Amino acid sequence: MVTLPAVEEFASVLAALGWVTDLLVAGSLATGDHRPGVSDLDPVALTDGSVDAAREAALVAVHRRLDAGNAAGLHLGCVYVDSATMVEVERKHPTWTHGQLVQRILSGVTRAELVRHGYAVLGRPPGEVFPAMSDDDVRAAARAELTGYWTWAARRPWLWLDPALADLGLTSMARGRHALHHGDLLTKTAAVEAAHAPAWLIGQLAARRGGERVTSPRLRTALIAWRDARRTVRQAHRATI
Repeated sequence: MVTLPAVEEFASVLAALGWVTDLLVAGSLATGDHRPGVSDLDPVALTDGSVDAAREAALVAVHRRLDAGNAAGLHLGCVYVDSATMVEVERKHPTWTHGQLVQRILSGVTRAELVRHGYAVLGRPPGEVFPAMSDDDVRAAARAELTGYWTWAARRPWLWLDPALADLGLTSMARGRHALHHGDLLTKTAAVEAAHAPAWLIGQLAARRGGERVTSPRLRTALIAWRDARRTVRQAHRATI
């Protein structure tokens, strides 16, 4: 289990609010694939009751203070899930991401990361609060992401001119294919090596994953990533779980 001082501080601040009961770590920090300055931090907080306007204001203040302090540059986000609604997979929850509070679901892939690899910084272990996920559950979660957001993105080729989306798409497609075929999760670093891309682009993806400032040809990379997404989401739509 890997912890960071900023995450420990985050847990202490949330506990002091009095209505956050658990802080659970998913994502690359949970799988041992965290790359400082590159990886996002993706904890999930469970709350005692819904997050109303007053609670949202308190959370915004917490995150802004941390983002200006010990969490600066760490891409610290968090999904805030009312414990009473955690089994409702399509429910949207307050989510701090990229400097703002938005409403998002707690995805099936994140749920799988929690129960298979996650740990608690505050409160109960993930396996005590979330149901176990079978290999077929992981396949279904991956298919949902590929046939949901990624299908939407694949229908909008201009979006892929964003280098960040192109990189994310290539690794997400590799992770999605792996999950559909094997029923388990692939780290982002391993996904780079499994990306459907030329060797030169895989090398550049790996360099960026390692924190190097390497630039890929924008148009060529966008085309490779978009075509890969189109192929992969078509496969996902045809897949049976």
